Amino acid sequence: MTVGGVPEASAPVGRLRRLLGGRTALWGAFGLVHAGLAWLNLAAMGYPLGDVTSVYRLWAENAADGYLRMGIDAPWVYPILAFAPMAASLAFGPEWYGQTWLAIVVILDAIAFAILLGARRLSRTRRLAAWWWVGFLALLGPIALGRIDAVTVPLATTGLLWAAGRPRVAAALLTIAAWVKVWPAALIAALVIALRRRADVVIVAVALSAGILAVSIVAGSGLNVAGFVAEQAGRGLQVESPLAVGWLWQIVGGSSAVEIVYDRDILTFQISGPGADAAAALTTPLMAVGVVAVLLLGIRAARRGAHLGRLLPPLALSFVVVLMLANKVGSPQFATWLAAPVILGLAVKPRRFAVPAVLAAGVALLTHVIYPYWYGWLLAAHPGFVLLLTAKVVLLVLLAVWGIRAVWQSGRAWDRRGPLAA
Repeated sequence: MTVGGVPEASAPVGRLRRLLGGRTALWGAFGLVHAGLAWLNLAAMGYPLGDVTSVYRLWAENAADGYLRMGIDAPWVYPILAFAPMAASLAFGPEWYGQTWLAIVVILDAIAFAILLGARRLSRTRRLAAWWWVGFLALLGPIALGRIDAVTVPLATTGLLWAAGRPRVAAALLTIAAWVKVWPAALIAALVIALRRRADVVIVAVALSAGILAVSIVAGSGLNVAGFVAEQAGRGLQVESPLAVGWLWQIVGGSSAVEIVYDRDILTFQISGPGADAAAALTTPLMAVGVVAVLLLGIRAARRGAHLGRLLPPLALSFVVVLMLANKVGSPQFATWLAAPVILGLAVKPRRFAVPAVLAAGVALLTHVIYPYWYGWLLAAHPGFVLLLTAKVVLLVLLAVWGIRAVWQSGRAWDRRGPLAA
């Protein structure tokens, strides 16, 4: 039998597809996931919003009371614009700080989500990218909203989506994001390589950065405005970092020479043991080598005429994954960085970006399992959780391999054509 010319058995399937393919379903899922993540941040075990309500709020209150302005009166671990959302979260008083923070992040995500969906007819590619983003956030858990990185992700996502049609606006958004948390600077490098209007990107990034520096110096920061560079350089090997896996397995094996210690200056758990400090020092040159390698591969592809739609998504992904792998910190919130390049890749060509989308979703799920609910098991070097962290590192390595291979292939003659959603 048929219903309206459609086989009866397939009619419910068709209705389901139309329902899930509409904006109402997407916005409904967006709202449900963000409401769930907000609730988890406020109520779940493991104190997932701890950095926000304890550390960020303290910094904001100290500045509001005229006691100490981080990045101005003292060196800080973050770039200077990170203070903007922290200060804004005091708008309704310190007792509502956590809720205000979550509201700010949700609003920023909603703006980026609306830009992803667009105002015109919703394309299949953007619909798939939007569903992936919602699913990625759900898999990642409360850390998706509960750190300063959450402010940068919607800015970075919008910047990449607007790269083709609005390169100056894209450069401005990514520059602002980089002065909140450094990692979007890698996306600016990707734009400079992949775009033909690279001069516009450079001019906007340099001019905006100069303006931010000038305002900070006028406010009295002096060299403290660049203090985040030295603060990061002084960190040890954090327990969640990819390089820490080797030392964690030594603890699992019964080594008494390796232990996990708490650094009260930086408020992180770090590895203490033979070679750990040397490994931490090695991460910076290792990261530089990785970034330069990706940079050279991207330049090669661009010089060979790689199409923007083929080059930019894997190039941005490769930069981000290199920053994650060669990082002495490795905090769980770093997984949020994967969202922007994967969303762009899915919005351009979902089938081509299916593999990294699945791998990134796996990274999100493993991150959620480890943090925040059972984080203590990792700090105790429980074999199961060390295995989970190892699996996460393996997925990141696979993402790096895929991204570098895709960048290389984008410079081949047969692979130079492809769309890029504006």
